[in-house]
This record gives sequence, C-alpha cells and structure tokens, in this order.
Amino acid sequence: MAAITWLRVPCKKLFHRNLAPCMWNIQKADFAKPVGVAGLGSKKAGKLGKLGPIAEKIVLPVETDTEKLVNYVCGSNILKQGQDVQLKPDSEYPDWLWSLRLTKPPPLEEMDPNSIQYWRRLRKLNIQRQSRLMKLRKY
Repeated sequence: MAAITWLRVPCKKLFHRNLAPCMWNIQKADFAKPVGVAGLGSKKAGKLGKLGPIAEKIVLPVETDTEKLVNYVCGSNILKQGQDVQLKPDSEYPDWLWSLRLTKPPPLEEMDPNSIQYWRRLRKLNIQRQSRLMKLRKY
C-alpha cells in the first residue's frame, strides 16, 4: 500500500514583511520505488547486484548442420510447427537481386545530380557537417 507523509521543514529565509521564519510543507510519497526487471517484483526476475538487478542471459540455439544451412533459410519459420523456407536455384530469382549494392553507398561525386538520392545524400552530409561544426563551438 502506498504511503504519503507530510513533513514540515523550516525554511532558512525570512520574508520581507514578516520577520518570523516560514514553514514549508513537503509531501513525500514512497510508492514510486523501483521494481525488479520483470516489473512484478518477483525474486526470479534477476539477482540483486551492487548496481541493481542483473538480467540473466538467454542462450539461443545455433544451427550447426551444414546440409540444413545450405538448403534452408534458417530461422524463417516463426510458427511452432512447420519447417524453414527451402532455398531455390539461382535461376528462379529475379536478375535485379544479384545486382544489389551490398557495400557502402556511392560517394557524392559518383551520383547523378538530377536524382532525388543525390539531393537527399547532399542534405544528410551537410547536416552532419553542421553538427560537427556546432560541437567545436565554445559557449
């Protein structure tokens, strides 16, 4: 059950018209205490360490079967039953899939100035430059 207590604390200042010291009322609520990791306050949530509750690490299983790794997309089945999606031969996939760029985006000099990607990239680079310059500024 939450408990609210009232404390009367004398203030150190004297008011201009009143030379008697004033009293401040301070409300102290102790129902907002931090709870464990699970949020329910159970002891199973984690051990209490020096800096608070310690979350337990979850060990995920890793597929080591080479046949399954070569022929299936491991982890694609999110249901309890069924199996992962089987990979097809390369000829059944579209041609544009093999020409996708998997590295960093091209530099600004290699991009076409008439494209929207060029101007978006230019804007992003200018924002990053302004941000770096503002960090150097001394206030």
